[in-house]
Amino acid sequence: MKAIIFGVACLFVLTGCANNAVRDSLGIQDPTVLQTGFGAEQSAQAGAATEPWTETYGHVGNPRRTLGLLQARLDQMDDRKNSYFGFKDQCWIDAAKSELEAGDRWGFVEESIGEAARLTAGLEGSQPLTFDNPPLRTVAPLRIDLTRSFRAALADPRVLNCPQAQKQIACSEVGLMHAGHDAWTRQFNAAKAKVDKIESTLADVQQSLESCGVSAMQTDVPVVEPTVVALPTDMLFAFNGSKVESITADGREKLDDLIAGANSVKNNYAVKSITISGFTDRLGSNPYNLHLSQRRADAVRRYLVDGGVRADVVAQGYGRASPGTDCRMRDWNSLVACLANDRRVELRFEHAGPTSGEQSDD
Repeated sequence: MKAIIFGVACLFVLTGCANNAVRDSLGIQDPTVLQTGFGAEQSAQAGAATEPWTETYGHVGNPRRTLGLLQARLDQMDDRKNSYFGFKDQCWIDAAKSELEAGDRWGFVEESIGEAARLTAGLEGSQPLTFDNPPLRTVAPLRIDLTRSFRAALADPRVLNCPQAQKQIACSEVGLMHAGHDAWTRQFNAAKAKVDKIESTLADVQQSLESCGVSAMQTDVPVVEPTVVALPTDMLFAFNGSKVESITADGREKLDDLIAGANSVKNNYAVKSITISGFTDRLGSNPYNLHLSQRRADAVRRYLVDGGVRADVVAQGYGRASPGTDCRMRDWNSLVACLANDRRVELRFEHAGPTSGEQSDD
């Protein structure tokens, strides 16, 4: 009898060690995810559902119906859906569907729908598209090395002419976020299985790039896509400010970084022009918002020019013409907070062709 009890105890110890090994291999960044039992933290940092999250994702309503509508919008697009962003959109829809069928009630379904909706709106042209993956409440960041590999693959000039590689990269990024959700819910074995699949896909990406038939001549002169940087006006300007003097310390620091970048030559490509677009949220009248967005865009332009930017800089205010949020709450403070992403200044950097030599930053 003692031998049986001892054997069972050993089995539990070995199982625990195996689970710890799997967990440790995931490279989880947030230590709160590793907490279990009665002492596990339930703070916002640990992923507790806060009021802003509820206000943002509570409007999803019927997830199945919403996913059906998003799928229909994506299916109706032309070649835009056969691109990195289109593939990523589809993979977020698929991730939401799989967790919905699995009965996930943690909030990942709603977050996946939110990501798909953001990408769909971007493909339709109603808001900017970025390569960034925003942090999600129910996703634990893990395997930063894989994220760096995705970035490196996207920087390969051959990827522009290789939809297969674009799809592999986009879906691997979503897959890593999905694995991060598994880790967040302490399903470490499921997370490890997804990560293993992603690692094998990265090898397939290189094979796809090599088999896309892109000639050496094409890769010698890559197409440099414009860089778009969106800055929240809540960070750029003091409350209700729109002049250079009202740009905050954080805003000045960010703009100074952009000035330094604009005057340098990266990968032998210089910035030839900068277009500044100002946007507001939907609160207030159209004339007021249009005027406010123009003043703020002009203030940013003046700061860049006075700071020594050598490229051509133009500024245009668009008021509330390009909303990217879907905020329907009635509480005023919650509504203002939810609309923060609409109050922004976007800077679009156009790059010139290859330069003949190095350019100094003096």
